[in-house]
Amino acid sequence: MEYKFEYKKPINYTSAGSVPKSVYSDGADEENNKIPILFTPLKIKNMELKNRFVVSPMCQYSSKDGYFNDFHFGHYTSFAKGGSGLIVIEATGVVPEGRITYGCTGLWKDSQIEGLKRIVDFSHEFDAKIGIQLAHAGRKASNEVPYLDGSRNSHLTIPFDHPSGNGWKVYGASPIPWNDVMAVPIEMTIQDIENVIVAFKEAAVRCIKAGLDFIEIHGAHGYLISSFLSTTSNKRTDSYGGSFEGRIKLLIEVVKAVRSVWTTEKPLAVRISADECVREADGTTESPLNGWGINDSIRLAAILEQYDVDLLDPSSGGNNKLQNIKPVPLYHVPYSSAIKSSIKERSGKLLVSAVGLIDTAENSESILQSGNADLIFLGRPYLRNPFLPVEFAKQLKLKIDYAPQYQHARNSSLLYSSK
Repeated sequence: MEYKFEYKKPINYTSAGSVPKSVYSDGADEENNKIPILFTPLKIKNMELKNRFVVSPMCQYSSKDGYFNDFHFGHYTSFAKGGSGLIVIEATGVVPEGRITYGCTGLWKDSQIEGLKRIVDFSHEFDAKIGIQLAHAGRKASNEVPYLDGSRNSHLTIPFDHPSGNGWKVYGASPIPWNDVMAVPIEMTIQDIENVIVAFKEAAVRCIKAGLDFIEIHGAHGYLISSFLSTTSNKRTDSYGGSFEGRIKLLIEVVKAVRSVWTTEKPLAVRISADECVREADGTTESPLNGWGINDSIRLAAILEQYDVDLLDPSSGGNNKLQNIKPVPLYHVPYSSAIKSSIKERSGKLLVSAVGLIDTAENSESILQSGNADLIFLGRPYLRNPFLPVEFAKQLKLKIDYAPQYQHARNSSLLYSSK
């Protein structure tokens, strides 16, 4: 039985996380910088975002057999009520053995669509756009859920024949384990690779049926596609290894397969690790022994744009146990900046996001003002506060609309308060 409450939006109301219409009628606009870029719209193909806030995909490890459940509904829709422009659902396996853990979500069968669509439909009621990160974990699959006792950062593979039934065989580009306690992956055959490409395509069809607005292909952090990109994890001698063109072949074929069903008017993104973060003594990273680096990412960005990718989402690391990463505020922004600069130099149109320990409104706005990125992907700050746009608006002394049911909680003393 349907008990949905129907209502009309109040006069001059825009949507949660948006600047009220009355502000624009008072003469404030993006051009004269009265409104922070963070709270201005952005159109990507047929998707118009009300602001530049993006909930970064974050694994929650709370699924059974890949299904979206009540936890996921409560989790993701809180961001919609909180005013986020775009919500990207966690790394979702395109095949069962492509999950990081047995608690990860999946989209390898039609019966998994219903729970996802429920999240999408409710989020749309608050004018939030919602996407998903399609993924295959590769050699880093079949792990224990990390928040359980004794499992944090253990990176210990659950054997495929474990009595719990929570493990499976692990596949990868080459038979090279991520570390000494993880399983040696089975080197994928050409048929295995082709099956995965088809699985990404079929998952994209399910994304359409679920009503999603956006797809991100996971090519970062040492998971399957990422491991194919790097010389440290890909030692293949066939067409999927060796040269730069060979190592990016899997990613390009996945992009093409997804695009064959996720048509050109729909926005498509790719997340990459812009740098493998394995350095020589002098601090340099550009060496075949050190795998993938920023120059590779810049080169890849131009190619992805040719294949109708709309957004590149650069992170770093995750593919090499020898990585040396010192997380500090904004530590990924230089990668976004370098890639964005290269796009501008060739007059490209590829959008770039920024991510990584961005936790204040001032930092977010400065990244956008400087032209280093077009969108701000935020992770842990959203776990601390699902209503992050409200918090950042207060930091910027800006009045925004809340969800209609919460509108009476607005602070009327902020800038642009209604007359």
